[in-house]
Amino acid sequence: MGNDSTKPNENIYFKCRKEAALYDERLRSRESAADLLGVSPSSLADYELGNTKVVPVDKVNLMADLYNAPQLKTMYCKHDCPIGDCLTLATEIPSLETVVLRLLNNLEDGKLSEVKRQLINIAATEGISTQNVHSIDEILKYLDRLVESVSGLKLLCTKTKAAIEGL
Repeated sequence: MGNDSTKPNENIYFKCRKEAALYDERLRSRESAADLLGVSPSSLADYELGNTKVVPVDKVNLMADLYNAPQLKTMYCKHDCPIGDCLTLATEIPSLETVVLRLLNNLEDGKLSEVKRQLINIAATEGISTQNVHSIDEILKYLDRLVESVSGLKLLCTKTKAAIEGL
């Protein structure tokens, strides 16, 4: 088996290794990366080609750390973990501009004030009931957008901090 597949590969594990290889030459070849991860080159090829249905979680953690790709962890939780698939998590690292604009948009005073007002009304009355389910749904949607923005910011900061500390 060669160092890489001959067909274009959009697999996240492959893309993250190739991005990391720009800064760490040990990751240029699949064989060298596999050695660093403690797996066989054929196992890494299976991960990168999508032949393995679920990559072992310990290998995902190793790849995330070795490749400085924290999004591998959230991607795994969101798509491969039966518990995490219902969580709101960013699975890609947004640009700084994108994440700041999304976060500021979600924290816009009018939106935040409306959510606070709805929560106070719910708490001041009988709590969550059939009469305020629509408000709860709107609050949950707002919180999901906020959590995804914060999660994206955390990914970006984690990756950037690790890159700076690695210099």
